[in-house]
Amino acid sequence: MCENIDIGRILRGVVKWFDATKGFGFVVSESGGPDILLHSNVLRNFGHSSVAEGAAIEMAVVDTARGMQATEVISLSPPAAKPVAQLSELFGLDESDIAGLPLHAARVKWFDKAKGFGFANIFGLADDIFIHIEVLRRSGLSDLGTGEAICVRVTDGKRGKMAVEVEAWDSALGCGGGSGRD
Repeated sequence: MCENIDIGRILRGVVKWFDATKGFGFVVSESGGPDILLHSNVLRNFGHSSVAEGAAIEMAVVDTARGMQATEVISLSPPAAKPVAQLSELFGLDESDIAGLPLHAARVKWFDKAKGFGFANIFGLADDIFIHIEVLRRSGLSDLGTGEAICVRVTDGKRGKMAVEVEAWDSALGCGGGSGRD
């Protein structure tokens, strides 16, 4: 006997919201229809622990008794840059300048979403790296967990080293400076 099994279909959409603490969020499909559940496990399988509101996403989805649900993330793109005031430390850096900076393996020391900032440490260096929430959002992330492994592009700010881009550990190919352990 042969059954029709829904192996899913590929959809594109935009992240409506995602709460890493709750472990889920929702995506609005570009083709319309009901919101699509995005569970943190599906996001983690892609190498991310969070995703920013407004990020573009391509994913495999299935229909369940409770509605549509993502089963696999295929690609994520940060939200389109909104004309927000840049951090004064970033003035003079354009996208090509940022892309030219090396990626460093780092671990999150702490990050407080409510305060809008936190710190990480690059493996092998003593200096703290300042991470601002706007840099995190520009990188397509919404939150970081204490101890989380990430990759950062860093520049010298007015008060010390600061991240100008943050990438998920698993998605940052060529990220050096670490032991390769998570």
